Amino acid sequence: MPVAFDFDAALFEWSGNAAWHFVAVPEPISDEIAARMEGFTRGFGSVRVKVRIGGTEWATSVFPDSTTGCYLLPVKKAVRQAEGLAAGSTARVHLELADMRP
Repeated sequence: MPVAFDFDAALFEWSGNAAWHFVAVPEPISDEIAARMEGFTRGFGSVRVKVRIGGTEWATSVFPDSTTGCYLLPVKKAVRQAEGLAAGSTARVHLELADMRP
């Protein structure tokens, strides 16, 4: 059975040069993901996930943020446009772990 989480989070724009947008996975969910995936993460500690925001579904990875201890979920431009999201918007996120350890 897949491991999935539902949460609301505000979209924010990364403070670097690129126009990346993310939502922060809440700390309790980030902690559970880290515990479940310990030893099974990919490059940079990333975890492959399947995501749904509104009617848009896609596959991506979440990445640990060393500052907050939470995972960050990138939200690409096509998703933001399809769902009418901008920095500061709150999104309802359905996140499913794509690679479960045996």
